[in-house]
Amino acid sequence: MSNSLFSAFEKVSSKAWKQKIQVDLKGADYNDSLIWKTNQGIDVRPFYHQDEMGETFKIQPQQWAIGQIIFVQNEKASNTKALDAIERGAETLKFIIPNKAVSIEKTLENIDLSTTTIQLELLFSDQDYLNNLAKISAKALLIFDPIGFLAQTGNWFETSNTSLIINNQITVNTTAYQNAGATIIQQLAYGLSHLNDYFSAPDFANATVKTVNFNVAVSTNYFFEIAKLRALRVLYSTLAAEYNCDAKLLIHAIPTKRNKTIYDFNTNMLRTTTECMSAILGGANTVYNLPYDAIYHKDNEFGERIARNQLLILKNESYFDVVNNAADGSYYIETLTSQLAEKALTLFKEIEANGGFIAQLKEGTIQKKIKESATKEQEQFDDGTITLLGTNKHPNKNDKMKHDLELFPFLKINPRKTLIQPIIERRLAETLEQNRLKTE
Repeated sequence: MSNSLFSAFEKVSSKAWKQKIQVDLKGADYNDSLIWKTNQGIDVRPFYHQDEMGETFKIQPQQWAIGQIIFVQNEKASNTKALDAIERGAETLKFIIPNKAVSIEKTLENIDLSTTTIQLELLFSDQDYLNNLAKISAKALLIFDPIGFLAQTGNWFETSNTSLIINNQITVNTTAYQNAGATIIQQLAYGLSHLNDYFSAPDFANATVKTVNFNVAVSTNYFFEIAKLRALRVLYSTLAAEYNCDAKLLIHAIPTKRNKTIYDFNTNMLRTTTECMSAILGGANTVYNLPYDAIYHKDNEFGERIARNQLLILKNESYFDVVNNAADGSYYIETLTSQLAEKALTLFKEIEANGGFIAQLKEGTIQKKIKESATKEQEQFDDGTITLLGTNKHPNKNDKMKHDLELFPFLKINPRKTLIQPIIERRLAETLEQNRLKTE
């Protein structure tokens, strides 16, 4: 298109736009009427303009894979499920391994490792088992996060193995921070500090780290979540450069559990769809979907098929695999990326000045800050500021769930001795749902 068309119009500055808006408001206050105050401490403006743009970020083009998670209780059953998932469109499989009795050879039998990416997440630590994994499948990603295990359970792995870096890979699991109610800035800062404790470990100096895995949970704050993943890449690049680390960053995203509900459960499909979209546009390498009934039903073929099909539709019918970095150049998202990264970096520096992530966990500071954020968010849900359709707004009073609960969908308290206070995951709708179940 000829530039002559555009030269016929004068450029309009951001100042001119704001003056026009002030006139149209007819005396109403611009800041009170049009500025959105967020829990992130970031004020969202009604418009963004090129002449206010600061630094823009060139995010590495990402091709994303459709993932499926399989918890291995029985190797044969898990292998059958894996082969079926591949046949139905899964491109990456993550096997969660609960103990060393699980045979990886049987679990991976007949799976073509040249066409399907395999991730193995261990819920335990055993050096012989870990060494064997490297021999069986050198290409598999090993999802092993001792610091994350400490944060979520309150204890280290029960093992004599003290190594924090295994098979030249590092994993940082930040999903618990999101599911517990941490703000986006806290999630980024805690994830960065979490990683820094690995970089600072004696193991790091003796290892050639090739891959850093970040497991992240994504919520329905659509544009903020896109910017969160972009900001994570910016922050990772900054920190890795300080350690002369050129390891590849892989982001594995999954929808949050925090906003999911047992009533009007089909609405969960709408929530997970937008959350997966944010993950894709934010640059996730692998996107796992959360079945709409995951919080109250045991694993089932229907829920998993619908979850996988949501991703297949996004990839094959919505063309989310055609354009790389679709968010690049958006003044709004670029600005959010910059603001989130700057605020997260400031918080990260505060954590490091006070001893680092593990030290702050042991002092209870991280847990306290997340609890404060979660309490504020819970109050906003309780007073209706945060809306979950079908739960605290427009509920279907004829909806009954008491006899459909295969899993206990609420916070479980199992008293045990822990080294630190664990980070507790809790859904926003739990109290409301419990009260409603009592009256069915």
